[in-house]
Amino acid sequence: MKRAVLAAWLAAALAGCSSGPEPKSPAAPPQSDQQAPPPSPPPAISAPDPRTGFTQIVVGSEDSVGAIPGSARARYAYRFKQIEPGSDRFTFQDRDLSFYFRPTPTALRFQVENRQSRPVWIDWDRSSWSGPNGTEKIAHATTRWSDRYGTQSPTQIVGLQRYSDYMFPIGSLVDPGASGQQLHRVLFPEDQTAVQYVDQAFGVDLVFHIEDRYVSYPFRFKVASVVPR
Repeated sequence: MKRAVLAAWLAAALAGCSSGPEPKSPAAPPQSDQQAPPPSPPPAISAPDPRTGFTQIVVGSEDSVGAIPGSARARYAYRFKQIEPGSDRFTFQDRDLSFYFRPTPTALRFQVENRQSRPVWIDWDRSSWSGPNGTEKIAHATTRWSDRYGTQSPTQIVGLQRYSDYMFPIGSLVDPGASGQQLHRVLFPEDQTAVQYVDQAFGVDLVFHIEDRYVSYPFRFKVASVVPR
């Protein structure tokens, strides 16, 4: 009896010794609190600013009331001079009409006053623009792309009244597509190329129908200086 018990105990002890501990699963890699940053996007390439340079295109011409004509973000500023008829104030008058001009890089602005009691007319088809590209028709506030090869209605100025407008060469008009806007190139650039236009002359020959005659009023201007803003 004792031998049987001893044999059973010995068998159990041998079985326990032969079975080792259960293998542990491999430890998971340590987790980091910081994640890898995403890849950096490629550097952006700056496109040329379409509002600068001689190819600048504008809609109409806003009236500039600042001391220096030109856009607020221009890199260079222009100073103009009236050379025909000579005037430090950009003015001229006779018994019929009184003129005031304000040249800007965008367009030539002007105001004319009828000094008499009868009406007068600006004949746009007889008037012309003079510049480095020669002589061509004048575009003004109501001129559109479709008027390039047509006729423009004369503008009436009634007696003792004033009329304000702006002008530029009709060849500067740009096709606006389906819109009815007046798109045109500026007269002078306001970027680093502006210094090339010092002493450049331009002007208009405005023809008025006064009573039974046509009277031409020639005006010439030039770029007196260009300075950085």
